[in-house]
Amino acid sequence: MAVKSLSVSLGLPFGIGSISGTWEPDENERRAAWEMYVELVTRISVQELGPEEGFLREALTSLYSLFGTTRQILRDHGPEVAQLSKRSELSFGTIAVRVLNEALRPSLATWHPALSYHETARPENVSPIDHERAWEKAPELRAELNELRGTLRGYADLLGKVAGVPSLIERPRTDDSLAQRD
Repeated sequence: MAVKSLSVSLGLPFGIGSISGTWEPDENERRAAWEMYVELVTRISVQELGPEEGFLREALTSLYSLFGTTRQILRDHGPEVAQLSKRSELSFGTIAVRVLNEALRPSLATWHPALSYHETARPENVSPIDHERAWEKAPELRAELNELRGTLRGYADLLGKVAGVPSLIERPRTDDSLAQRD
C-alpha cells in the first residue's frame, strides 16, 4: 500500500549530508517513483559488486545512465513532480535531482576520467578485465561504489514505499531465513 505522507531521511555518501524532510507524494509522483525504482533495482547500483565480479567500467556506465533515465522520467511526468505541496518539503523531483547531483555526480566526475586514463594504457596482450583488475585504484573505486550503493539502496527503498510495493532488492540471506523457508 502506498504511503500518503512520510518523513524522509536519506543519507548521502562520503559524509556530505542528507536529504530530509516531509514528502506527500501524489499519484503522478507515485508513478514516477515506480519507474525510478524499477531502474534502480535492476542495475548494479543496488547490488554489491564483489572484488572479482563484473567490470568497473560497466558499473560506472550503469550509474551514469541514471542521469538520462531520471531526466526522461522528469520530462514524462512534467513539472508537477517537482512541486511542493503546502505540507511537503520534498517532491520526487527535488529528491531525484539531489541524488544525481550530490551523490552520483561527484563520484562519476572523479572516476570516469581516472578509469578512462587507465584503460588507454592497456597493452594489447592483456585482456580488458585483467587490465582493470590490476589497476592500483580498483579497490578504492570498488569501495566507493559500495558506499554509493548504500545511498542508492536507501533511495530505492524510499521509492518502493512511495510506489506501494514490497522490496524487490535482493537481500543477503541468513541461515535463519533459509530455515524458515524449508
